[in-house]
Order: sequence, then C-alpha cells, then structure tokens
Amino acid sequence: MQMHVSHDLQDETIESKARWFKSLSIEERMDFLCNLVDMILETNPRFIERLYAQPTTGSVLVLSKA
Repeated sequence: MQMHVSHDLQDETIESKARWFKSLSIEERMDFLCNLVDMILETNPRFIERLYAQPTTGSVLVLSKA
C-alpha cells in the first residue's frame, strides 16, 4: 500500500476515497477493514452491542435517484 500525505481537498471527497479503496488489492482491503474494526473496538469495546438491529414499527420509504 503506497502511503503519502496530500493537502488537496479533492482527495477528501467520497468519490476520491472510493477510488482509493478500489485501487487496493483484496488483501489490502481486508487488512484495512480489520485494522478499522480493531481501532473501533479499542476505542469503544461496547460498540459490538449496538450491532443488533431492532425491528421498526410502521412502514419504511426507500428513496432513490432516478
């Protein structure tokens, strides 16, 4: 994984971050995601308790761009 520091705001857009993530190999993606989960759990060990979704009452409206 090539690391560098950038001061360009264009590198902070969601599209730029998605391109960067897509440029990684599968092994690099998994390593990144594992490191991210480790960091989250070190910061907040109770995070895993909030992962269980609860059913919602009523209806859900799904919006999409056409």
